[in-house]
Amino acid sequence: MKKPFFLGLTGSIGMGKSTTARLFAEAGIPVWDADAAVHRLYGKGGEAVRSIRALCPQAVVDGVVDRGTLKAWIASDATALKQIEVIVHPLVAKDRQRFIEETNSDILLFDIPLLFELGTESTMDATVVVTVPENIQRARVLERPGMDEGQLDLILSKQMPDSEKRNRADFIIETLTLDEARAAVHDVLEKVRKRIANA
Repeated sequence: MKKPFFLGLTGSIGMGKSTTARLFAEAGIPVWDADAAVHRLYGKGGEAVRSIRALCPQAVVDGVVDRGTLKAWIASDATALKQIEVIVHPLVAKDRQRFIEETNSDILLFDIPLLFELGTESTMDATVVVTVPENIQRARVLERPGMDEGQLDLILSKQMPDSEKRNRADFIIETLTLDEARAAVHDVLEKVRKRIANA
């Protein structure tokens, strides 16, 4: 059987990535979500729970990894994130491989927040970046409960700048309105299907 076309989706906080992933799903494209995979790994019976408990016992409560405790540990210990990544990244990769093997479709979408930062784009056939102007991005994020300017700036400082993501992307989707985003998703799929047909 021919390998499916791997489409990587990414975008900075507040750009509309989750909404865009949902629009691809609505268009019949199976979606693998990296954040959802981590939730599965951290949930009851999740594959990461035992290893995280060995690293940081107080981060596991009632058999579930408490992300708040992990965050606090990362903030207080410069080596914590690396230790967590050593456990979590291979398990996430395994979860993604399982999705590839179990899903039958000519196109698969991979929703990965750190697609470029982790170098995962090298495993994709094409990449999509979602974007909006910075003022709209900030307004969207600051509407979230418990979010303030300082926290947003900290998050953005850890993400690749939007301009660099756009430069590296094969496709760019603006999410100013739902209708425009939906039309852009269908346009991307049309172009991808042409690529598949000509391959």
